[in-house]
Amino acid sequence: MIKSLRFAFLASLLIFPSILFANFDYNANCLKAYKSIFELKLGNARAYIATEKKQRPNNSIIPLLENYIDYFTIITSESKADFDRLKGNKSTRLDQISDDDKSSPYYLYAQAEINLQWALIHGRFGEFFNAAMEIKRANSLLQENSKKFPNFPLNAKGLGLVNAVLGNLPDGALKSALATFGIKGNLQNGLNMFDKLAESLSSSSYEPFYEEVVFYYTYVLTDVAHSPSAYAKMMKYTERIADTSLLKSYLQSYVSIKTGHNEEAIQILAKKPEGGVYQPFPYLDYLEGVAHLNKLDLNAATYFNRFLQTNKGVNYIRDANIHLGWIALLKGDKTGYTAYANKALNSGYLYHDKDKQAKNEAAGTPPLVDLLKARLLYDGGYLNKALQVLDDKKTTDYASDRDKTEFNYRLGRINDDLGRDDQALTAYQATINQGKNLKYYFAANAALQMGKVYEKKKNVSKAKEAFNTAISMKNHEFENSIESQAKAGLKRLSN
Repeated sequence: MIKSLRFAFLASLLIFPSILFANFDYNANCLKAYKSIFELKLGNARAYIATEKKQRPNNSIIPLLENYIDYFTIITSESKADFDRLKGNKSTRLDQISDDDKSSPYYLYAQAEINLQWALIHGRFGEFFNAAMEIKRANSLLQENSKKFPNFPLNAKGLGLVNAVLGNLPDGALKSALATFGIKGNLQNGLNMFDKLAESLSSSSYEPFYEEVVFYYTYVLTDVAHSPSAYAKMMKYTERIADTSLLKSYLQSYVSIKTGHNEEAIQILAKKPEGGVYQPFPYLDYLEGVAHLNKLDLNAATYFNRFLQTNKGVNYIRDANIHLGWIALLKGDKTGYTAYANKALNSGYLYHDKDKQAKNEAAGTPPLVDLLKARLLYDGGYLNKALQVLDDKKTTDYASDRDKTEFNYRLGRINDDLGRDDQALTAYQATINQGKNLKYYFAANAALQMGKVYEKKKNVSKAKEAFNTAISMKNHEFENSIESQAKAGLKRLSN
């Protein structure tokens, strides 16, 4: 593998002879470090970088690689302490690179990458103005580099990410900050850039950067575009990544869970590479808990408890506790549910939507067991089992408006995924009628999903009507995300 990477590097020199004389040298040490980073073997990467520092201390690829390590340290730990400890490194690294050879395509690219990585991190910790400033800088640097080096394919990686994220950004502090800079994106352009890169890099001299492209492309497909092809594309593009990569296990399990391929997620996580060589990644325990609970396996508690014991980060604490509360409910332990619901109310932070949602749910009445089972089974992709749970139920069996609304919403989602469009549309309309004035997300998301059904059926007027209905509903859970998806739907229909 390393021989082929070395060959790829040498081939790249034929394209950019100036790299021979510049201090941007992706040599064997750097390629080994880079590969280790994207397998989440950060200790190995540090060792390769230390060797490179002794041999070529002025190599300006070193600060870029060190920034990757900080990025993945923070992403895997979710730790505010790590963030506060490491964020001061950014300016030192940019200073080192800015003194180097301006004739190299890596000169502006490396600075853009560092800014973009810190933008993603600052956004995770709610520092949206800093994130916006860094996106602005990264975008400007990459645009300039594209003009200077139009045949340098790595420009498209950062520009694809900027375009995709900005092109489908929900309303909020980050969007407002970026609007002041006049920066806009285009989701489809970003997706096209990534698709082209993922297809072409593996057979080019830039093959070593393939895993990074797949990492960002998977994120964009799943969490930004909410693409129905996210699972199929992720599996296609991760297939050629080595099984020794813990990042591969993360990507495959995360997307599998998000797209209802639960059994696949369980198998992937059971076979994930382990050992001291890998960066600790407690979130994978959380994911394993989610996957097991989605099939109503109450041993999921083992994984959630392990996550809470080993996690030093700020995210998913409330959410893990509400999941433990659900396990208690499924066991018939209402006292246990109350204890975990109190933890979901009072323990942890509120950076992530999952934790905000967990707090909201903990503040309300406990979920009814049949609706909870249907929800979990649906999330796992066990559609027929989920339908069986609700088969003998009707709206009048439920006392509260919330439960009536959720019952119809669950029926709508299940029938939708089973391809029963008429039943899904009927249930979605009932959800909207019942829940349009409630604070819960059911009615707004039902309108969004109704729009997607009509879009699939090529009924443009009905699709637009449904998307506009979703946008018109205010002051409910996940408002920004649902509204941004509805606006993206309207944009698709206008093209």
